[in-house]
Amino acid sequence: MQSHGGGNSRKQQFRERLGVLRETAVKRHLPEGRWTRRHWIHASLFTTIGVLMATIVPGFSSAIQAPVSQPRNTLLLELPELSAARQAGTAGDSWQVVRVKPGQTMGAIFEELGIPAATLHRILENSDAKKALTRLKPGTEIAFDLPVTGSLRTLRYDRDPSHRVELVVGTDKITERVIARETTTRTVVLSGKVGRSLNRSARKAGLTSANINSMTDEIFKYDIDFNSDLGPDDRFSVVVEQTWREGELISTGPVQAATFTVDGKLYSGFRFTRPGGKPEYFTAAGRPLKKNFIRMPIAYARMSSKFGARRHPVLGTMRMHKGVDYAASTGTPIMAAGDGRVQFAGWQGGYGRTVILDHGRGHTTLYAHMSRLGKIKQGQRVAQGTVIGYVGTTGLSTGPHLHYEFRINGVHRNPLSVTMPPPEPLSGAQLAAFRTYTSNALARIRTVEDIIYADVGPAEDAAKPATAVASAKPAPAKKNGKG
Repeated sequence: MQSHGGGNSRKQQFRERLGVLRETAVKRHLPEGRWTRRHWIHASLFTTIGVLMATIVPGFSSAIQAPVSQPRNTLLLELPELSAARQAGTAGDSWQVVRVKPGQTMGAIFEELGIPAATLHRILENSDAKKALTRLKPGTEIAFDLPVTGSLRTLRYDRDPSHRVELVVGTDKITERVIARETTTRTVVLSGKVGRSLNRSARKAGLTSANINSMTDEIFKYDIDFNSDLGPDDRFSVVVEQTWREGELISTGPVQAATFTVDGKLYSGFRFTRPGGKPEYFTAAGRPLKKNFIRMPIAYARMSSKFGARRHPVLGTMRMHKGVDYAASTGTPIMAAGDGRVQFAGWQGGYGRTVILDHGRGHTTLYAHMSRLGKIKQGQRVAQGTVIGYVGTTGLSTGPHLHYEFRINGVHRNPLSVTMPPPEPLSGAQLAAFRTYTSNALARIRTVEDIIYADVGPAEDAAKPATAVASAKPAPAKKNGKG
């Protein structure tokens, strides 16, 4: 370690060197017996530099010294042993919460916690517990009341959002206790701008993956091309029901209503169930959004060849192209363009792996060059949107793509221009009930959009609406999901 005396000697050395430099400069530049103004300036400058160096350099010398490590001593202390009563503890004072990992089983969890397998077997004798604990989803929380002895006292899990089950493990039997947990369901409006990514902005706004898929694959897929139509300032608003428990959001329901504004044009869709039917989405006028045929039977693809005469890319001859080609990566899912029956599924010459669907009234569609077929078989009925195969390059093909044909009574028609009669709209009492529902949903959406988009300019961040939605007034809460 450098002592303070060493620092003083270093200062002395700088002073001596400064004196030598000053004397040499004076002798070199000073005429006999007289100093000029220039000489006084030089002398003052050298003096100032010398003082600064004498002050700063020793400080650097001490600053870069390595710190001296101080020796440490470890002292072992003996702790008193726990009493038998303390080891046994009281029920509920030793909870350990485990979050299930992908692929993890109850047997593996019990083994990690050091709980005997015999205890697990006793618990699984309860039919409800067996049903809940043998099909664990990643992220599921299970709690164990384990005293220091390692003997399981209580196992806790959620049967459903509003009920928790506790299994008290006794010496002779296992007692089940069901605890009701209060939940609150609110109807909210989640809104946002497309920004750089619709998926990212929608997730920031609070929508689930299922909600986003409903917008893109059910409600607006007939009117909006989500690959090319969207701009960063286009916006969406969605009405959903959210279920909360003890201040935590535990689930978000399906889309009840949605609007999408693209380049200033408003599109809307509302969920409604006909008597004896299943939920569908309708326009504000009560017309089903679901068309007889999907505009594109494949998502996230680009059109690589149109309907009409062209030079065949493999044969090199001019011939009629009787369908539309969509280029996409191998393995991209291909959907049924409409409800129908599988007329053919297999290999068909230059088409490669092919599926033909019969939609009735003389309408058929053909899907060719598949890498593999979906889980379908000839004669099976499929619903619109069912995955019937995957993009490939089988048959006469130069690259992975879908060749899609549309035929009416055996005559090839352009899939992009063919018109079909619209599905049957709502009428009578159904339409009246629907209009009441839609007016309420639209009022909610307009209220929220008037608040969060009133002063939003083009440069505003797309995530801002998602924050503003939280201040919108929700619908009256419903306890335990009942209104």
